[in-house]
Amino acid sequence: MATKCEFCPLRRKSLFAPMSKEDVSNMQRFKVGELVVDPGTPILLEGSNSPQLYTVLHGMGLRSRLLSEGQRQVVNFVFPGDFLGLQAGVMGEMGHSVEATTKLTLCVFDRSELWAFIKADPERGFELAWLAAVEEHFLGEALTTVGQRTALQSIAWAFVRIYLRAHASGIASDGKMRFPFRQQDLADALGLSLVHTNKTIRTLKSRQLVGWGDDNIQIHDLKALAKIGLTTLETPKTRPIM
Repeated sequence: MATKCEFCPLRRKSLFAPMSKEDVSNMQRFKVGELVVDPGTPILLEGSNSPQLYTVLHGMGLRSRLLSEGQRQVVNFVFPGDFLGLQAGVMGEMGHSVEATTKLTLCVFDRSELWAFIKADPERGFELAWLAAVEEHFLGEALTTVGQRTALQSIAWAFVRIYLRAHASGIASDGKMRFPFRQQDLADALGLSLVHTNKTIRTLKSRQLVGWGDDNIQIHDLKALAKIGLTTLETPKTRPIM
C-alpha cells in the first residue's frame, strides 16, 4: 500500500522542512501512487519526456549522462527526498538519466498536474525554484572540484559532501554510512580514472581517514577530510519535501 503523506518517513528527518496540515493535504492530492523498482532499473532516460515526477522515499541511485562513444559522467548521487523529473517538466526532456542503485521506493506525481498544483499553492513554486537553485549550486561546486582540485582533494571533498547529506537524511551516523556505489561511480563523478581513484582511496585509508567495504563507508576523521578537500563542514540547508 502507498504511504500516506501524513506518515511520510521523510518528515521525521532533520533535513526536511516542517509541513502544515494543509501542505500535507495538498501533497496527498498531488500524489498518484508509489513505484518500487529494483537495482539497476532506469527511472528517467536522457532525452526522454516522462509524464511522471518522482520523490525518492527510500533507496539510492545515480544521475548520469552518456557521450556518443559511451563515456559516462555521473552528475550526482540520488538520496531519499530527492525530486526527480523536474527538468523534463520544465524543458520538455531530461538532460540526464536516473537509475536505481538500490531498491527504490518512489512517490509518483502526474506531471500534467504540476502547474495546477503550483497555482493552487504558489509557495510550492518558490520551493521548486529553491531546489533547482540548490542543485545548480552543487553542480558549480562539483565542476570546480573536477577542474581545480587534485585527485586527493576531490575524493576527500566528495566523501565530506556525501556523508553530510547522508547524515542530514538520517541514513548515516557516527561516521558510518551505507554507500552502495562502486569506485567506478565515484571516478565517473569526479572525472578520474578508476586506477587513480583506487590509489587515492588507498592513500586516505593508509592515513586512517576513511574505510570502504561491504557497501559501507566509515569516516574516521571528517574534519581532516574537509581540510584536505578544501571544504567546510556546513550542514546542508533545510529543504522542502516535494
